[in-house]
Amino acid sequence: MNTVLTGILLQILLTVIIPIVIVIILLVKKKFSWKAFGAGVLIFILFSQILEKLLHIAVLAPTGTALKWTGNPYLFAVYGAFAAGVFEEIGRYFAFRVMLKNNRAYKDGLSYGLGHGGTESILIGAFSAVNTLVIYFLIKTGSLEQTLGAALPQEQLHLIKEQLANSNLWLFTAGGMERLFAISLHIALSILVLIAVREKQWKYLMYAILFHAAANFLPGLYQAGLITSLLFVEIILLIIAVISVVFTIRMNRRFQQ
Repeated sequence: MNTVLTGILLQILLTVIIPIVIVIILLVKKKFSWKAFGAGVLIFILFSQILEKLLHIAVLAPTGTALKWTGNPYLFAVYGAFAAGVFEEIGRYFAFRVMLKNNRAYKDGLSYGLGHGGTESILIGAFSAVNTLVIYFLIKTGSLEQTLGAALPQEQLHLIKEQLANSNLWLFTAGGMERLFAISLHIALSILVLIAVREKQWKYLMYAILFHAAANFLPGLYQAGLITSLLFVEIILLIIAVISVVFTIRMNRRFQQ
C-alpha cells in the first residue's frame, strides 16, 4: 500500500505542479495573458462542468458508461467524444468572439488553452487523486465501513478495497501524465479556434470539434471496456500531445504575419 500512497501523491503533484510551471514559463517569456487565462477557467467550468454535465444527466445511464437507450459501447464512445468536442470548442469560440475581443494575440490562445486545460487537470486529475487519498487513509485506519457503510453496499466497499489494493505506481503516473497530454491538446485547440475567429474561417472551428472528438474517442472505448490496455491508450495520447505541441509552435509564425 506504500506504493499506492506514493502513486497518489505523484498524481497530485503532476496534475497541480505542471500547470503552474507552464504558467511561470509563459510569464517569463512574456507570452501570458491573465485575462485569457481567466476566460479559459470560466468557460471550461460553464461549458464542460455545467452545461455538458446537464446533457450527460439526460443522456447517460446511471453507470456512466452507457447511454440510456442502448448499451452499445461504440455509440457511448462517439457520444462522449462529440459532447466534449462540441461543448468545449463552442465555449472557446464564444470566449474569443465575445469575451476576448481585444485579446486575440498568440499569447492569448496559449493562455486560454492553459486556463482550460489546467483547470481540467486540477478538477479531474488532482481532485480524483485526493478522493483516492481519503479512501486510502480510511482503509488504512479501518474506518471505511464506518464512514461509507451507510451509503454503499458491502459488495461495493469490498470492490473499492480490491481496486485500490491492485493499483500500482504506473496507474497513477499515467493519470498524471494524461493531464499533461490533455493540456497540450487544449492549447493547440485554443490556437485553432482563435485562428477561426481572427480569420473568420469557420472551417477551423469544425476542425477543432472533430480533432477534439477524435482525441476523446479512444479513452471513451477504454472507459466502456472495449480497450483493456491503458498503455496503448496513453501512447496514442502521447502522439496526439506531440502533434499538438508541434502545431502550436508552428502557428506562432502565422500570428506574426
